[in-house]
Amino acid sequence: MNTTEWHAGDRFMLRVAGLPLSAVDGLRAADTRRWAQDVLTAEAGLHEGAERMGDVLHAAVGATDPAPDGPGAAQRRALLRLRRQIHNGRLPSRPDASTETAVEAVAAVDEDAAEQLAGWLHRRRLLDKLLAEGPPLLTADLARNRAALRDLVADERLRLGLLLASPVLEGQLDGYARTAGGPNGRARKAERSVLSYVYRTACKTSPFSTFTGVATGRFTEDAAAGGIRVADAWSSHVRLNVVVLARLAELILADPVRRRDLPLRPASGWGREEDRIRYVRRSVTAGDDAAAVTFDAVKDRLFFLRRSGTLDRLLGLFAERPELRHRELADWLGAEHGADPADCEAYVCALLQLGMVRVPCLDTEVHSTDPLRSFQRSLASLERPWADRLAALLDAPAAALADYPAAGHTERAVLLRALRSGLHRAQEELGAPDAALPQTLLYEDVSAGRELPCPPRDWAALRSVERILPAFDLTLTQRITFEGFFTARYGAGGRCEDLLGLVHDFHEDFFDQYLSFTARRRPFDEHGAYVPEENWLGLPGIRAVDAARRAFIGRMRQAWAAYEDARAAAEGPAVLRLEEPDLAAVAAELEPVTADFAPRCHHLQLARDPADGSALTVLNRSYGGLSFPFSRFTHVYDGTDAALSAELRATASRVSPPDAVFAEVTGGPVTTNLNLHGQLTEYEIVCPGESGTLPPDRRLHLDDLYAEHVPRTGRVVLRSHRLGREVIPVYLGYLVPLALPAIPRTLLLLSPSSMSPLDVWAGVPEGEAREHVTTRPRVVHGDLVLSRRSWTTTAGRLPVQGAQEAAHFLDWQRWRRLHGLPEQVFATVSAGPSAAGAKPQYVDFASLLSLAAFETLLRDPAHRVVFREMLPGPEGLHVHSARGAHVAELAVETFTTTVRDRRRPQAPDAPEPAESPADQADQADQEGGTRCPS
Repeated sequence: MNTTEWHAGDRFMLRVAGLPLSAVDGLRAADTRRWAQDVLTAEAGLHEGAERMGDVLHAAVGATDPAPDGPGAAQRRALLRLRRQIHNGRLPSRPDASTETAVEAVAAVDEDAAEQLAGWLHRRRLLDKLLAEGPPLLTADLARNRAALRDLVADERLRLGLLLASPVLEGQLDGYARTAGGPNGRARKAERSVLSYVYRTACKTSPFSTFTGVATGRFTEDAAAGGIRVADAWSSHVRLNVVVLARLAELILADPVRRRDLPLRPASGWGREEDRIRYVRRSVTAGDDAAAVTFDAVKDRLFFLRRSGTLDRLLGLFAERPELRHRELADWLGAEHGADPADCEAYVCALLQLGMVRVPCLDTEVHSTDPLRSFQRSLASLERPWADRLAALLDAPAAALADYPAAGHTERAVLLRALRSGLHRAQEELGAPDAALPQTLLYEDVSAGRELPCPPRDWAALRSVERILPAFDLTLTQRITFEGFFTARYGAGGRCEDLLGLVHDFHEDFFDQYLSFTARRRPFDEHGAYVPEENWLGLPGIRAVDAARRAFIGRMRQAWAAYEDARAAAEGPAVLRLEEPDLAAVAAELEPVTADFAPRCHHLQLARDPADGSALTVLNRSYGGLSFPFSRFTHVYDGTDAALSAELRATASRVSPPDAVFAEVTGGPVTTNLNLHGQLTEYEIVCPGESGTLPPDRRLHLDDLYAEHVPRTGRVVLRSHRLGREVIPVYLGYLVPLALPAIPRTLLLLSPSSMSPLDVWAGVPEGEAREHVTTRPRVVHGDLVLSRRSWTTTAGRLPVQGAQEAAHFLDWQRWRRLHGLPEQVFATVSAGPSAAGAKPQYVDFASLLSLAAFETLLRDPAHRVVFREMLPGPEGLHVHSARGAHVAELAVETFTTTVRDRRRPQAPDAPEPAESPADQADQADQEGGTRCPS
């Protein structure tokens, strides 16, 4: 039997909206909303009465003389006309003589029915009067809503966030705030933009500047009931966009005079073969500096240079002196060969271009707490006048950054201009006055508190759901494929000492082509049947994943069918419940591929069921990895006695499996601030082309590591010769692993990282549409919400008019009530069945401003629109400040460790590949065994 230990971390990271949710109350058309409810209630009553009146009028028609020229012909025509009018609900507001004739005809048949008919006609006239009250109410509400929106423009948190998110819009806000009455075309566009940022700041929880703050917290028995209290005053923490430093480094390297003073080092991880030099060449593709968020893309590949006497002697020189200035290397070449200085310069530049030598002092290290000051120190270490001048010019930008957190809105705008101006002067010093700077010059994270207490939660349902998450992991089949490739090449229990060669062979012989095939895979065919994963090596692990997915889809289909039957037979349940047997069936299929050590991060929202007030936990996202909730924000909390990074390192040591250490895989020099973080592991893996950031005894180079297959578990693991222990690679940045270079990306196939988007409805047929809208219920397991209620339609089926009129507002309310949507939802608009890349937009059906802004997204009638309930809703928020209740999200960690005392099902020692275009390449390359002997 296997022994499994599971526990949730007591620490959490809170993400809290900058404005309380009540800030958007002033944007709701309260009077018009009540008017619309009254109208819809009256319409519903009239509709119900119209059905009864239809029967009464039918009986009255039957009692009249059917002869066309008979004495009852006029009555008959009047009755038929009235019946048609009542059926259509469009009775004239002033009854004419024919209407009175019809009422008299009904009275002749049934006096009570005549009274009911007269009452219905009276209520219908009252409805007309009620409808006439709408336009002035809406006009008054719109004026109040726009005034409230202009008042919100003055909110400091909104303004400070806009300085970084949209400086052009921020510059227009004062003028917008001074407008009165209905806006013109240009002002209406500004109004929509301001509205979107107000909703972004009050209703969403994606950290960015003051739009959303962060706080650390603890689950503790001492916490007071009633939720979490965040700080009223928030603190700011800023850093320069590291892309700026990369651009300055490029300018320095491009200058033939300045680069002669730069210290060079050979690319780490190089080695000699019989007639060539082997090393890893890294290439960088610059990101789009005009984008709000940008980063450079880095690729690596194994590269070979033909050995020559010059290159061998040059590498020998580096063995004696690990670092040489560019000019020293060029001068040595000239003295060694008596060559022309220009040729020597060209030779060194070629080595730089090929990546054989590097300038690591200009790189931004992943653990840098202040990248700009680090860059200045690197310049000062060159001890050259031009470097000193450039470092001095960077003092002004550094001072602007230092003053920024404590500055108010007006002063911050001045500091941003000073920052941009100072960086331009640095570019001018480097001879590039016209060089572009990124749109975003600094990144800001804002703290809403530290060590906030929260009462402990019951995680039983979360622990149960974790067992099925591997079925949704986007990277699991890649890890299984790598292990299959390894055992096919090196055998069960095999060992590979040459990791660099292994990575190269894996990508060249197999993986790149495998990825191209899997990228074209569609999970379901045209009949809705599940399409298995590509399994060229016939691996049982991938078959287990396929079986688990089929099991889950089957269980969901059964639960959905039972739900629809119950709803059809009676009112039925309000939610769809997945029970323990449903999850156990899926977990049983996954047992052969379940990791022995699985740290996970979950983004959760605490809520209350709007129906009965019971406590709920909503699962938004799940990832696998170590310290993921906290790594990006360590710089915010490392300036205290109890540094967050040190605490996380201590936690990592406690949870690490026996005889194993964690080692960070950085992915090379930092090209985005999202990858900056404190030191969270005791060791780091230094990939070729990297220099390492930790002390030498904490650096693990690839030539110290080897990969080994463990028959007992069926896993391939990394081990260190020097440490004599297993090394678990972890990635602590915020880029998806697929954006990393090939070597670190491949090493992470041996890590506990994962991405498991829990799409419970994939492969489950939709129910019958009602008025072109299909619905899905909330899906829960225990008290854990796996999927919110949703409503799906197309843009062309929505009551879009583009006019801010009372009738337009009423159409939206009528549509919402027909389909049972709550007043506040999130909507995703996408071009196809997949909503990948589309961001949910907050929609308030009680706000005409919100509806008007939402309609601008509905330009294509064919676009798919999915509405999801807002959960938690306004009454279920658990995070408070002096300003009110805030929308918030918790990121928590859990740790699962399994000790196996029986042999795990294994893939064959040499799996026989299925038919695939990669077969010949797999069979032909036989040098892997000699390159990486087992």
